[in-house]
Amino acid sequence: MQTAAGVVLAGGRSTRMGEPKAGLEWHGSTLLYRAAAVLARTVDGPVIVVAAPGQRLPALPAGVAVVEDPVEGLGPMQGLAAGLAAVADRAGAAFVCSTDLPFLHPAFVRRVLRGLTDGVDVVLPVARGFRQPLAAGYRTALAGLVADLLARGNLRPGMIFKHCAVTQLDDAQLLDDAALAGLDPGLASVVNVNTPEDYAAAREQKPPEVVVERFGALAKGGGHRPHGVRAATIGEAAEAVGLTLDRHVVAALNGDQVTRDGRWPLVAGDTVAFLSADAGG
Repeated sequence: MQTAAGVVLAGGRSTRMGEPKAGLEWHGSTLLYRAAAVLARTVDGPVIVVAAPGQRLPALPAGVAVVEDPVEGLGPMQGLAAGLAAVADRAGAAFVCSTDLPFLHPAFVRRVLRGLTDGVDVVLPVARGFRQPLAAGYRTALAGLVADLLARGNLRPGMIFKHCAVTQLDDAQLLDDAALAGLDPGLASVVNVNTPEDYAAAREQKPPEVVVERFGALAKGGGHRPHGVRAATIGEAAEAVGLTLDRHVVAALNGDQVTRDGRWPLVAGDTVAFLSADAGG
């Protein structure tokens, strides 16, 4: 399978929100941090954030790079062109999303990217009644086409689809994936927040249910006894079982990704194992 990158578009003007969406708080981090980290824990290629010229961004996960739009005010098409061009030498495909998808699930990202089979240039979800060009899969080789369309004054992402091979996935087609159907049956992955009311409603949602285990010196009574908690981040999961992530404690996500970053996002279906570490580790 080809290498896939992640691209997060952060340069929108957020006029309806009234403030930059990238910096909105989300369970101790930000919407932008969460979007970038969800992609980083999912794809096998680079993850980049595309910013407006001179835009100040909140903290990003380690290893996530930033590129700037060369021109301000041209909307998501400019961000898409810059993002695809930035990763084209390292990945043949990219999942491209906006900043404001607080419930984006890795299972959704994987389902979309699997649709980029031979002869397909774009996988466009048509989820919850709307086309989702900013939660879609693109061939990175489309960077030149998007730049050409921009040069001709075509600023709408829909113009891309007139010039390449597009596979559209409706709700039923997306949910024919067993993992996605089990973990995000309502396709909340594509729910975005455009207004203060949207943001408030999203923030009121309960965090996902995850399984927590403790090993070694952190296990009580000699056993790890996994149990469920609600937590949107590694840090919240640690707090739920009375732990603090520091140089003595590390977290293993789903048996492989090891981190001490309390802001690292969790999603439904995750298992977090907390392990004691050497003081110098």
